[in-house]
Amino acid sequence: MAEERAVLAGGCFWGMQDLIRKLPGVIRTRVGYTGGDVPNATYRNHGTHAEGIEIIFDPDQISYRRILEYFFQIHDPTTKNRQGNDIGMSYRSAIYYVDDEQRRVAEDTIADVEASGLWPGPVVTEVEPVGDFWEAEPEHQDYLQRYPGGYTCHFPRRNWVLPRRDAAE
Repeated sequence: MAEERAVLAGGCFWGMQDLIRKLPGVIRTRVGYTGGDVPNATYRNHGTHAEGIEIIFDPDQISYRRILEYFFQIHDPTTKNRQGNDIGMSYRSAIYYVDDEQRRVAEDTIADVEASGLWPGPVVTEVEPVGDFWEAEPEHQDYLQRYPGGYTCHFPRRNWVLPRRDAAE
């Protein structure tokens, strides 16, 4: 089985992990801190890192594009450094690409989101090369599986679904 890696940030990592892990073709996920300046980042000391999710997926079952489309459906990419009640750089929207093809797909997907007119404003999602990913503490991994009624601000928005187009995959 082929495996590829995606690293995304879209607010509190608990909700992102809980929803993305359920996509067919997602092999495993882990939450952590990425895109910032502190080595060995932790919950209490993560500097400019975002709360992120690392996704290992089977590209024969799900495309990177499809993961990004879902990412844009479950968080608001139009709010800078914020998701719901969570405010600050830790909660920014970002795509950390692992290669030039992922960068191209990310930029194309953002262009399609903006062109669709379905979202409430311009996309503020950062697109940056992937860097270090510091795994979050065990109590943050699989949080909503262990606490099903726990806090989340992530949910699929029925109206934020990009129209299908052949060239998008």
